[in-house]
This record gives sequence, structure tokens and C-alpha cells, in this order.
Amino acid sequence: MKTVLMVAEKPSLAQSIAKILSRGNMSSHKGLNGACSVHKYTGTFAGQPVHFKMTSVCGHVMTLDFLGKYNKWDKVDPAELFSQAPTEKKEANPKLNMVKFLQVEGRGCDYVVLWLDCDKEGENICFEVLDAVLPVMNNAHNGEKTVFRARFSSITDTDICNAMTRLSEPDHNEALSVDARQELDLRIGCAFTRFQTKYFQGKYGDLDSSLISFGPCQTPTLGFCVERHDKIQSFKPETYWVLQAKVHTDKEESLLLDWDRVRVFDWEIAQMFLNMTKLEKEAWVEATSRKEKAKQRPLALNTVEMLRVASSALGMGPQHAMQIAERLYTQGYISYPRTETTHYPENFDLKGSLRQQANHPYWADSVKQLLAEGINRPWKGHDAGDHPPITPMKSATEAELGGDAWRLYEYITRHFIATVSHDCKYLQSTISFRIGPEHFTCMGKTVISPERAPGRESAHVPEG
Repeated sequence: MKTVLMVAEKPSLAQSIAKILSRGNMSSHKGLNGACSVHKYTGTFAGQPVHFKMTSVCGHVMTLDFLGKYNKWDKVDPAELFSQAPTEKKEANPKLNMVKFLQVEGRGCDYVVLWLDCDKEGENICFEVLDAVLPVMNNAHNGEKTVFRARFSSITDTDICNAMTRLSEPDHNEALSVDARQELDLRIGCAFTRFQTKYFQGKYGDLDSSLISFGPCQTPTLGFCVERHDKIQSFKPETYWVLQAKVHTDKEESLLLDWDRVRVFDWEIAQMFLNMTKLEKEAWVEATSRKEKAKQRPLALNTVEMLRVASSALGMGPQHAMQIAERLYTQGYISYPRTETTHYPENFDLKGSLRQQANHPYWADSVKQLLAEGINRPWKGHDAGDHPPITPMKSATEAELGGDAWRLYEYITRHFIATVSHDCKYLQSTISFRIGPEHFTCMGKTVISPERAPGRESAHVPEG
């Protein structure tokens, strides 16, 4: 039988994909580099029985560097690195012996299926893998196609099996764009790093100038941080005073009122207003208003928004949140977490993803009601042409995930449910009060349930 070599981007992904495609009926052993496992099973490919070998790399196989003397700081003018310095591809991590490992596993294989992540970096790694395995694979007969690309966005049975039945080809142009970006990063980064390190050496006594690195991304980001730091340092706080009034109703309930003047910066004036209002024993209602408003359902979730909420609401740093998201992805709980897209493609199975949550102990009732009444099509967001928005792919419980993994998964799932829900309609009630000569306001919001009329959600407060 012929042999099909399949390569994923990480060992954990290789194991998950092999488990799905083999339906759990596979054998596994460690590869020669000790970092990547090889999973074997039998099946059919191109209408014939074959042996499958599923393995992985550990990110990029190769990296770009300058040749020989151009790596010596003292012998080369940094300006030469822009144009004259030749470059070469080297193994990204020589200790892994990744090229040798791929050649050992690829030797004698007839087909290769590339399961690298479906982004530009993944496309580039595809061709790094091909450079290693094609020379040792069996020769194709009669122009037979031997190289295939699997495209997927989540590690679920449905997505992986669909990817296997719709194999395409790797995109060489996308791979070349990464090569170009790597060369620009190398030339610009090294040239400016060497230049500014030499320039600043010895000029500032308290500056550690052994290495002052420059990067096309890190340096502008550092500029933003410094600008924000300068604003914080130059900010001069100014003391101010506010008045707040608490009024008690006949039902022994209390309302906290906000001062219409908001704040004053003079203590004597603030004290004057306080003394004037303390003389009064009653607050008079001067006006009431009620207005129905709506909070729109959110756009579908992309990486930037996920990391923003993880930081501001969940207290997770971006790196920690991304590590958790990638683990949830490799375990099949969410779709691919690196995406700029906030628009679902027309053929995306929204109902199928929602049905996965229909028996969840926290939101089953809401999900079942949505499925019964019909979901709302999510807002049309930005289509960056990469991956679909971040979506829960299977149900999970707090006991199953635990800790920060559960908190991030819960947010992703609630966000997804919100994107296909109706806009949140609420009644905003505003009451204007007068206490002596000063005016205060109290505002409240009440969610309007579909079964009840808007006007029945707040108690009537008579003027006077």
C-alpha cells in the first residue's frame, strides 16, 4: 500500500487531527527528535487503501540569517545590511533536528497532506516542510498530484473531516510574502539595532547599552508606551467636590441622586451648596421621562476584541489569554483564535454551533428559545479574508475546564450567543429633582421582556 505523510504545526494538533481521522484507532510513537510524535493508521485516500503517518513540526522549520562576516558587528557597516549582505535559510532550532526528522518520516512516502495553520505563516511553513520531504519521497507517476493542503478553522470532527475531503494546494504567493516580511524584519532590525547600540554606548552612564534592539513592530509600540507614560507623568490632578443626595421614598427605598452641576473646584463654593441643600427636608420631582432604547448585539468576535475584554474584564494579560485560547482551540472547544474577521461567511453553520450549547446548565434556556424562535443574522462586520470569527465549537462546563480557561471560554460563548440574539431593548427612566435651589437627576434602566409592554416596566412617579 502507498503511504500518506500528514504534517501539522504543533504536536498537540497532530494528535487531535489523527485521533479524529482514525476514529481513535491509531498507534503512536515518539520521533527521532523526541519532540514530535508519529501517529499511524490505515484508511483510504484517492480511492485506494493507504497507510497514514500523521506528525508535526514545532512552528517554523527554518529561519533567515546573514552569511558569515555579516554577523560580526565590528567588521560590517550597518548600512551594508540593507542591500549588500547576502542571507541564507538556517534551521530555526538546530537541537530539534527538524529537517532530518521530516526526511526520515517522509522517506518512501507517496503523498503529503499539509495540515499547517491556515494563515500566511502556516503557508510559509508548508513550503519549509516540502523542501525537506519532497527530495526523499517516491517519484510521482504520469504527473500524479502528490502535494495537498488541508484548510480548516477548528479542531472538530466535522471541520477536520470536511477539510480532508476538500483538499487543495498550498499558496506559494502567500509563502513568498512571509519570506519578504522576514527579510525586511532581518535587514531593518539588525541594521538599526547595531546602529543605535553603537550610537548610545557610553553616552548615558545609567543606560544599559549592551544591546538596544530595534524592530518594525516593537519600536512603534514602545513609542506609544512612552507617549502614554509621559502623559501620565505630566498629568496634574486637581481637587474637586461633588454633591450627592440620597432620598427615601414612602416604601423605605432610597435613591442616589447625581448633581446636575457635576463638580466644582472651589471648596468654599461646594460648602455653600452643601449648606443650602442640607436645609431642605424634601426633594421635589420636577419632571419624569421614559424612553425606549436598544443596545445592539455585538459584532462577531475577533482576536483584538477577545484580548481587550480578557485584559479589561477578566484580568488576563494578552500573552496568557492567547495561550489559553490556543489550548482551547487545539482541544476542539473553540475555532481558530487568531483572526481579524468579524463577519461570518454565508455558509457558516450558526445554528449548528448554537445547538452545541442547547443543554448547557448556564444558558440552555436562552439557546433553546433562540432556536425555537429563530436566530438573528449577526451584523455584517469586517471580512479580512482569513479565518471566521472566534466561535465556541462544543459545549464545556466549568468543572471540565476550570480556572481561566473556563472564564475565557464562558466569555467567548456568551459573546457568540449575543451575536445571534435580538438587540437588547430597555426602558431608560429619568427623574429630575429639585432640593432647594439645586437640581439633581436619577436615571435607571430596565430590560424590556418581549411579553410585556414597555410602559409597565417602571413605577409612575407623580410630579410634585
